[in-house]
Order: sequence, then C-alpha cells, then structure tokens
Amino acid sequence: MMVMTAKVDLKKIMLALAAAAAVILALILLLGGGSDATQTAAPAAGSNDARVQFLKDFGWDVTTSPVQSSQVKIPDSGSQVFDRYNALQKTQGYDLSQYAGKNVMRYVYKVNNYPNATEPVYATLLVYKNQVIGGDITNTAAKGKIHGFQASVATEPTESSATATTAPATTAAATQAAA
Repeated sequence: MMVMTAKVDLKKIMLALAAAAAVILALILLLGGGSDATQTAAPAAGSNDARVQFLKDFGWDVTTSPVQSSQVKIPDSGSQVFDRYNALQKTQGYDLSQYAGKNVMRYVYKVNNYPNATEPVYATLLVYKNQVIGGDITNTAAKGKIHGFQASVATEPTESSATATTAPATTAAATQAAA
C-alpha cells in the first residue's frame, strides 16, 4: 500500500482566495451589481443642497430654495412637445422615455448669473428616486431659449434649443404633454 502526503501552504491558499475575492468585487463594482446603470450614474439630488450644488457644478448661481417644486408625470406615449424636450435631454445624456408613466419631482430655481438676461431665467431639475434624470435652463425673454445645463450654451443657442414661451411652466407642459 502506498500513501502519499502533501504539504499545504496555507499562505498561498489564502492569497489565492483573497485575489479571487478582489476580482469578484471589482467585477461587481464595474458592472453595477446588476442594478439599473442609468440610475446609479445619475447625480444624487436627494436634498436641496445637493440640487443647488448640481447646478453650481455647471456654473450656475441659483437661489438657495426652489421657486417651485411639484410632482409631474412623465407621459406614457410621446407627443411632439415631449419628443422635442426629450431630444434635448438626450443631448445631456438623459432619456426621459425610460421613466414613462412615472411621477417625478420637478424643482425650479431662479438663475442669478445668466449672461445678458433681461427677464428671469430658471433652472429646472427633474428628480426620480433622489437622482437627477433631466432638466433644463429656461430663458423667459421674448427670444429666450431652453437649453441644457451647460453654461456655455447660454451664449451659443443651438437649433435643438426650444423657444421659451413661459416661465417655469414650460418644462411641466413638456413632461405632461401626453398625460
């Protein structure tokens, strides 16, 4: 009868297990743990301070409290107004169609540092589950525009910008167009 024995190096086994655990953890973090990637990538906006900071990060000086806050419903089916507004959102990396039929919070802040503003300018944030999912900057002047969050767009209107017709109600109309 032949008996074989082997010496097991416990340090090598523990290192191999630690390396495997590190690889698994890295994959979970990179792949988002199976959750909705768009939601985890969205900026946090669970508090007023976070929303104001979000706008400051784009260069906007806004009032410290929203001038309006309300719940709006993202339309189930597209309308021409919603589709145009969502096209603006897509240029910013957002897509409201994935929130169709959902109620979201809409926060409107007055912008204090919009270049050459002759009428009030508002920043609108759309927030779902404490994450920014879209929004815009609305210049309410007669020839004002609605554009994305980037401050540089304020001086360079694009064809995709919609004409602003009313104050903060413009965004609500777009998000509730098909409701």
